[in-house]
Amino acid sequence: MNRVFLLCLGLQLAALGAGAQDYHVYFGTYTDGQSRGIYVSQFDSKTGKLTPPELAVEARNPSFLALHPGGKFLYSSAEINSLDGQRGGAVEAFSVDAATGKLRSLNHQNSGGSAPCHLSVDATGRCLLAANYGSGTVAAFPIHPDGSLGAASTTLQHTGSSVNTARQSGPHAHFICPSPDNRFALACDLGLDQVLVYHLNAGSAVLTPNTPPFATVPPGSGARHLAFSTDHKWAFVINEMTLTVSSFRYDAASGTLTAVQTLSTLPKDHPATPADSCAEIRVHPNGKFVYGSNRGHDSLTVFALDRRHGNLKFIENQPTGGKTPRHFELSPDGRWLIAENQNSDSITVFSINTSTGRLTPTGQSVALGAPVCSVFLPKK
Repeated sequence: MNRVFLLCLGLQLAALGAGAQDYHVYFGTYTDGQSRGIYVSQFDSKTGKLTPPELAVEARNPSFLALHPGGKFLYSSAEINSLDGQRGGAVEAFSVDAATGKLRSLNHQNSGGSAPCHLSVDATGRCLLAANYGSGTVAAFPIHPDGSLGAASTTLQHTGSSVNTARQSGPHAHFICPSPDNRFALACDLGLDQVLVYHLNAGSAVLTPNTPPFATVPPGSGARHLAFSTDHKWAFVINEMTLTVSSFRYDAASGTLTAVQTLSTLPKDHPATPADSCAEIRVHPNGKFVYGSNRGHDSLTVFALDRRHGNLKFIENQPTGGKTPRHFELSPDGRWLIAENQNSDSITVFSINTSTGRLTPTGQSVALGAPVCSVFLPKK
């Protein structure tokens, strides 16, 4: 019996090891305190071990990061309000040293607005998209063959307001990403309670409004970030101000969103307070679960996804072991979650039960000043 058990255990471990991958993990930070730019750690997906971060390159407030599809280049949003003596933030391009994980600056461009807080790269690697929170603008930039950025080909100003006069008196673009088929770009605007949809011409880095031009979340919600289901039939918007997630049916042919459901990210016995807000949202690679982060409550929420109807069902809240989880990321194999706790200067690691979606703290916590984003890059 013992020999059979050991044989089975050995086969299970071998199966896990066969899919194991080592990664560089890059961390964006705010640099008005201890941090100096973008940092890199090494991650072993077999054990879940994360090494202490080391400085990969100096940069100013690289608050969000995006990798080029080829893995040779990395881009960051410099969340600042002036650049080279002119009003506006910046988007920056870096080349990646595959062996060491170190970064080398290529160039930067004006982000097309103030306080850029999110960016993404299209599937072809020819276009960078950026959202500027302060000015409520979105922009598209051509990516040259050497990974450097051209000046913005498109800059679009959002207009309008919503019901919360303190935070929604004007637009605040908070997120933009290409659709799964790369034909559209979707942008969340916290100030408007809208998800705006644009036609995307990646080859020329041009955005044009779709018809209809947007979908809405409930008034006062503060649409922040968006994630697609793995089958691309559903989109999920995490709402910063009301600590909710809104589910939408996504029509890939027309680029339109139809509202399905909105539900809280907090337990029923913990109503939201003014100190609470949502931040990031991710769909598990197996398509069964959706994760969100709660600041103030300092937790991660796990939902089960009904892939037939697009509804979410609350599973659990798991404390992040730190303060203000502005961002988190799932490992590509879906076995691990890394959370960046901005206000406790810490990064924590969780294991994921891929059958139930539940999270278990691994006990790992590494120090980094004001970590606010992470991306995984497979080592070759």
